[in-house]
Amino acid sequence: GPNHPSAHGAFRIVLQLDGEEVKDCVPDIGYHHRGVEKMAERQTWHSFIPYTDRVDYLGGCAQNMPYVLGVEQMAGITVPDRAQCIRVMMSELFRINNHLLFIGTAIQDAGGMTPVFYMFADRQKIYDAIEAITGYRMHPAWFRIGGTAHDLPNNWQHLIREILDWMPKRLKEYHTAALKNSVFIGRTRNVAQYDAKSALAWGVTGTGLRATGIDFDVRKYRPYSGYENYDFDVPVEYEGDAYARVMVHYREIEESLKIIKQCLDNMPSGAYKADHPLAVPPPKDKTLQDIETLITHFLSVSWGPVMPAGEASVMAEVVKGASNYYLTSDKSTMSYRTRIRTPTFTHLQQMPSVINGSLMSDLIIYLATIDVVMADVDR
Repeated sequence: GPNHPSAHGAFRIVLQLDGEEVKDCVPDIGYHHRGVEKMAERQTWHSFIPYTDRVDYLGGCAQNMPYVLGVEQMAGITVPDRAQCIRVMMSELFRINNHLLFIGTAIQDAGGMTPVFYMFADRQKIYDAIEAITGYRMHPAWFRIGGTAHDLPNNWQHLIREILDWMPKRLKEYHTAALKNSVFIGRTRNVAQYDAKSALAWGVTGTGLRATGIDFDVRKYRPYSGYENYDFDVPVEYEGDAYARVMVHYREIEESLKIIKQCLDNMPSGAYKADHPLAVPPPKDKTLQDIETLITHFLSVSWGPVMPAGEASVMAEVVKGASNYYLTSDKSTMSYRTRIRTPTFTHLQQMPSVINGSLMSDLIIYLATIDVVMADVDR
């Protein structure tokens, strides 16, 4: 078989070739399938949160967002302003980390070895801040129904300010040294190209769609978690080729830094989670004061909250595109049905229409620039 139990991101593509030209290609997926939707139906509403981190394992906290928003919608929970701002800041940190990895590996697949090492050093800086805030790095599972697991630590501003001072200078270096490199431009311009009509027909979202001239970003057009209060642009390119996709990612890092700066300067005071019986769980110190809080805490942790019967559907702009969670509750401690619409599944199914008739080497560039993670495809 093409994969091994210890391998991650296993993907097979069956090619029909005429010399170096791809006549036909069949993406063969499913090697990373873990049945995450079925898992959602056996976990409590709370205990499914860590699984959402792993749908796209580069998305971290940003992957928690659509799930917890869906549960909150069903339970009628209003999230405090501080918690909303913290969520936005953490999601944008993970967006930057995802995009740095994307750009570094895209350049690597085009033959440039150095930038990916520099970008991993930058990602390390961001992971240090994430670890100081949440206690974990890649999979913090830190968002909670009604807010976040805990408040921001002391001196968190210093960690964020360090990133905001560091990154813009590095981005300029990357642009000069790598993205304006004639070899890289030659390998990606007019390669693996598709237009806006094709992108819409295949259901492409995120950077792949914005690279064709369509400025759809869920954060702007269906704002959630207070995104309507932030001043940021939606980067758009018009060529729809591999280079355009890389440049949209690059410019999105700048916009994410802009959003994080606004979070730093305007972080609201107040609670970091909702004061609601279905939000998890009451602060530990309060459980020692009255029996009702102690009972609520005990039930939250052991049994889990019972969500009202109903359904919710939430779309969020996670790191690779629009992710949609459709949740159904039959008034139980577990979901009756969870359906996850991930962005990268559609990106892969578009492959034959883009690559047939191109060279084998262009297929490599296409795979490098559609920002795909197999756990997100297969779930």
